Amino acid sequence: MKGLYSVLGIVYMVTTSFYLSPEKTIVKNENSTKKTERLADTKSEKTANTVSSSEELYKAITFEQGHELNEEVFFKALTGFENLKKAGLLNQDSHLLTVCDFSMSSNMKRLWVIDINEKKVLFNSLVAHGKNTGEEFATNFSNTESSLQSSMGFYITDTTYEGDNGYSLKLLGMDKGFNDAAFKRAIVMHGADYVSEEFAAMHKRIGRSWGCPAIPRSLTQPIINTIKGKSCLFIYYPDQNYLSRSEWLKS
Repeated sequence: MKGLYSVLGIVYMVTTSFYLSPEKTIVKNENSTKKTERLADTKSEKTANTVSSSEELYKAITFEQGHELNEEVFFKALTGFENLKKAGLLNQDSHLLTVCDFSMSSNMKRLWVIDINEKKVLFNSLVAHGKNTGEEFATNFSNTESSLQSSMGFYITDTTYEGDNGYSLKLLGMDKGFNDAAFKRAIVMHGADYVSEEFAAMHKRIGRSWGCPAIPRSLTQPIINTIKGKSCLFIYYPDQNYLSRSEWLKS
C-alpha cells in the first residue's frame, strides 16, 4: 500500500510540474508585452532621432534663395547616402552628396553638389535629361541600352576620361533594374553646349542628352573634379515603383 502511495505521489509531482498558475502566466505575458513595447519605443526613438538630425542638417545648409533643394528629396538622398556607406560602397569619410531633381523643369538649376560636413552647397547647376525622357520635363525613364532615356536612382561616381563629349565622369548605377546598366550604356556625366540659359531662352528648354546627366561646359571640370572617385549621386523622380523598391531608400 505504501508502494502504491509512493507511485501516485510521483505521478502527481510529474503532472503538476508542467502546470503554471494563472498568476505566473499573466506575469509572463505582461513581461513579454512590456519587452515588445520597449523594443517598439526604442525603434520609434531611433527613427525620430534620424528624422530630427536630417531636418537639422537640411536647415543648416545655406541654399541660395529661390534655388532650394526640396526637403523631402534631400531626406531621400541622405537616406541612400547613409545606406551606401553602411554597405561599404562609399567610404565612411565620404561627405559629398550630389542630387538631381528630375521632377523639376529642365530650365531650372536642378542639380546640387552638397558638402555634408561643411553644410554648404558647392554647386547648383542646370542638368539635362535624356532625349526620350521628355521635353522640358522628364517623364519617361529606362535602364535599357539605346533607349536614349535617363535612369533614376543612386550612383557612385567613378573615374574620368576624355571622350566624344570631352572631359567625362563614369557612373556606376547602384539600383538593380533601374540604373545598374548605366556603365554598359555609357551613361556618364559630361559637358554640353546645349545645357545653358541661352539655349533655353531660344528653345524654351535646354537641350537633351542620350541619357546622360549633361552639365554646362563652364562647370564640367569644376563639378567633375569635385565629385569624382566614389561619391554619391542621386537622380530623383517621384516614381512610386522605384521609391517603394529601391533597397537604398529603406530606413
